[in-house]
Amino acid sequence: MYRTGYGFVIAMILGVPIGVVLGSSQKLYRSVEFLVDFFRSTPVTAVFPLFLLIFGIGDIAKISVAAFAAWLVILFNVAYGVMNARQTRIMAAKVMGASSGRIFFDVMFFESLTQTFVGLRMGVSIALVVIIVAEMFIGSMDGMGHRIIDAQQIYDLEDMYASILMTGAMGYGFNLFFLGLERWLVHWSGR
Repeated sequence: MYRTGYGFVIAMILGVPIGVVLGSSQKLYRSVEFLVDFFRSTPVTAVFPLFLLIFGIGDIAKISVAAFAAWLVILFNVAYGVMNARQTRIMAAKVMGASSGRIFFDVMFFESLTQTFVGLRMGVSIALVVIIVAEMFIGSMDGMGHRIIDAQQIYDLEDMYASILMTGAMGYGFNLFFLGLERWLVHWSGR
């Protein structure tokens, strides 16, 4: 679980500000759109060997590949959230004489929070999935993925299904946490 946490936090720290910067300039976003869409569409399991080559066998490779997969989803959603801020509110701020900086921080940033939380919820789920798969197939001495594959190999079905259900409960718990946080922080959403 700590690997998922590290991967997700790295993805969030890098993804949110870069997504805001890319989303605030459609010209900039369009210039890197191909790369974002290409790597977002590439199965992350296909890049495991590349991360193993760069970081070696160990936790850093697992965390890095999870952070990379979650980062792309967070970046994409934050950028689209900023780009799709309601034009009527932006126009109203312009009519009232707000500067570009105030429009960005007071209107576009807050308008993008709903989409940002969608990206965070998807990002934490992807980080969890990637870590479980990495623990199963890259090699690990602990973790839920290691536990699932060990139980499968010795035909301990109770432990295997219990571990699978536990990973599902963890993912569901992460989702509920971010839904609650979104309702608390973005209480004006949809109004």
